[in-house]
Amino acid sequence: MADISKYIVNPGDELADPKGYLLDLDEWSEEVAIRRAVADGVKLTNQHWAVLRFLREYYAQHGPGEHAREISKALEARFAREGGRKHLYTLFPKGPVNQASRFAGLPVPADATDPSFGSTR
Repeated sequence: MADISKYIVNPGDELADPKGYLLDLDEWSEEVAIRRAVADGVKLTNQHWAVLRFLREYYAQHGPGEHAREISKALEARFAREGGRKHLYTLFPKGPVNQASRFAGLPVPADATDPSFGSTR
């Protein structure tokens, strides 16, 4: 649950849950993605933006993924020509499902906390 008092004091802050995922998906913007990437030490390139836009489009069409594997497979299929999983982990070293979804302002399935589903740690 978000600490509502911090948003009363700082109304410009993003409404996010304790893990940093946006509570209102309409609050996302490229500036939000850039801030989150900078905080993780990632400089967003056109390749990153392609992944983030794909994830947002996928979410708009399919809703929240029930399982991280579902999102991972969609990402790997879409970016197979660029190198698939290896390419995605190069762009998002903390996991293409976890990290990219956070940058894209999207919720991540609960099983994404399993390192085999979107994180190299």
